[in-house]
Amino acid sequence: MIFDAIKIFFSHRKQTIKSIPNSVLPEKYRGVPEITSDGLSSEQLKELQQLCPTSAIEVKPFSLDMGKCLFCGECEKCFPNNIHFTNQWKIWAFERKQLIVHANEKWHAPEPANPVTLLNKTIRMRQLCAGGDMGCELELGASSNVNFDMERFGMSFTASPRHAEAMVLTGPITKNMSFAAESTFSAIADPKLLILSGTDAISGGMFVDSPDIDRSFLDRHKPDLYIAGSPAHPLNIISSIASLTGRTL
Repeated sequence: MIFDAIKIFFSHRKQTIKSIPNSVLPEKYRGVPEITSDGLSSEQLKELQQLCPTSAIEVKPFSLDMGKCLFCGECEKCFPNNIHFTNQWKIWAFERKQLIVHANEKWHAPEPANPVTLLNKTIRMRQLCAGGDMGCELELGASSNVNFDMERFGMSFTASPRHAEAMVLTGPITKNMSFAAESTFSAIADPKLLILSGTDAISGGMFVDSPDIDRSFLDRHKPDLYIAGSPAHPLNIISSIASLTGRTL
């Protein structure tokens, strides 16, 4: 049995990404956008704004909200000289307004004003899908696979909120899941963290105006971390949680 395991190891080699912070994604990956209003008329600005299905683009001042953005690339396709999605995958914030990219400005993921100090060296999280489409949920699962292996940094998901220090919320929060969100979060002992992963969780995404959505949970509880993306990439998930908790990857 042990010889079979050794054979498999030498066959597969070590697949874990050695350096999370220094990882580079392909150029086609849509990450942090760079935007400029140069050469755009007022009519073109309005046209650009109307292209976005989630109203992530504002005209005055010209800006793009990554908390609303679906990263569909339609705006870049129609206005390639004014919007370009880079392959920069580090897209997180600790205040909601920090996710807004302004024209002619370079955007960088912020550092926490006060990194959270945990009693343990590990952080255990309870993930709650509040009406998500399984895109963000799959990426959270991928964060623990053999490539990304978030558990080597002391991060893991637990089945019970009573064993967790944080709740990771995905999905726009449907009415049917609003009670589950409240009861799950209340079951986590204080002090606790609230993490939103993906556009749907951060802003409601395309479903924010649906009568079946109830986001009042977020009126009662302030998130500690916003992980942008539709869905958020595992590199982004791991790095943002590390930044929040003051860990070195």
